[in-house]
Amino acid sequence: MVTHLQQDKSLRGSAAVVGVGLSRFGDLAGRNHMEIMAEAVYHALSDAGLTSKDVDGIFASNFVDQLTPLVIAEYFGIQPGFMDGSNIGGSAFVNSLLSASLALKHGLCKVALICYGSNSRSGGNVPPAHSATIESVYKPRYPIQAYALAAARHMYQYGTTAEQLAEVAVSARKWAQLNPAAEMRDPLSIADVLGARRVVDPFGVRDCCLVSDGGGAMIMVKAERAKDFPKAPVYMLGVASRTTHNIISQMPDLTVTAAAQSGPAAFAMAGVTPADIDVVQLYDAFTINTILLLEDLGFCKKGEGGAFVSNGNIAPGGKLPVNTNGGGLSCVHPGMYGIFLMIEAVQQLRGDCGARQIKQAKLAACNGNGGYLSSQVTAVFGAAETL
Repeated sequence: MVTHLQQDKSLRGSAAVVGVGLSRFGDLAGRNHMEIMAEAVYHALSDAGLTSKDVDGIFASNFVDQLTPLVIAEYFGIQPGFMDGSNIGGSAFVNSLLSASLALKHGLCKVALICYGSNSRSGGNVPPAHSATIESVYKPRYPIQAYALAAARHMYQYGTTAEQLAEVAVSARKWAQLNPAAEMRDPLSIADVLGARRVVDPFGVRDCCLVSDGGGAMIMVKAERAKDFPKAPVYMLGVASRTTHNIISQMPDLTVTAAAQSGPAAFAMAGVTPADIDVVQLYDAFTINTILLLEDLGFCKKGEGGAFVSNGNIAPGGKLPVNTNGGGLSCVHPGMYGIFLMIEAVQQLRGDCGARQIKQAKLAACNGNGGYLSSQVTAVFGAAETL
């Protein structure tokens, strides 16, 4: 069902991204999560030609600070007029795109900061396990067992193969090899993925995302102001959020995520279809994610995702560029990955991606994932000519 918000297209193009920033990635020993976040925020503000004193809207969450927006406001010495710290897992920052766009449209803030930092690798700040549930008695190894369960079901139901899962990892690595900032840039073959240390059947270690230190930040303003900044603005055209469950045993269908609902709603707001999209950024915590999300968003039919990702179709030179920074599998994954989807989309639409740049990219789609395939948030970004 498409809600009233998605039916009302007045939010389309009402806000724009005018600055993005990244920290370094990898093992940043000796730095806490706030310091890593601050590096990314500094670069985003510099990109927009602003300082922290210009920020009056904070949109952030993490797994360390219970009152994240308050901690960030105090850290930067600002008193924002609008704050949102909603945490729905790794998709939270794509969800912040909706909150920030609404706040900007209605004048609740003028400069919105979406930001995240984590030292999950050097500091061991990994996402906490869910509170006690009916699954707890089985002592599951979360999150990997939840995703492995979905992968096993997809393989059983549709004949998806381990080789097809490996295609996702190999494609991500090929993109990472074009990205100087990516953590893992060594060559990777299908045989390497299949021969890697097994973790939870059907996954080996190369089917699983990295554990990284890293941060990202994004600056947004109302569309009317967007052309007043140094870099070409990238506009929010559509965004929608959905969920079908919290714990994995309550997922209605292990082969269908809530992106099957959020995707059509976001595309409807944007006034585009999957066929119009030039570049796609998907939350690839595990190789099965990319297959599930391509199906649910409408880039291929349900059950055909394995075949769709094969033969280099989503790799450099393929039909559909997917996860052009290298994704969570090869670029960076500091516990919550959603903000990096949007930053890569913005950089692609601005033409800032160097060797991995998609020529004449005008429309980008992102899909954030949170929990155990639990929350899905889809966003569509466009260059100025798409308004």
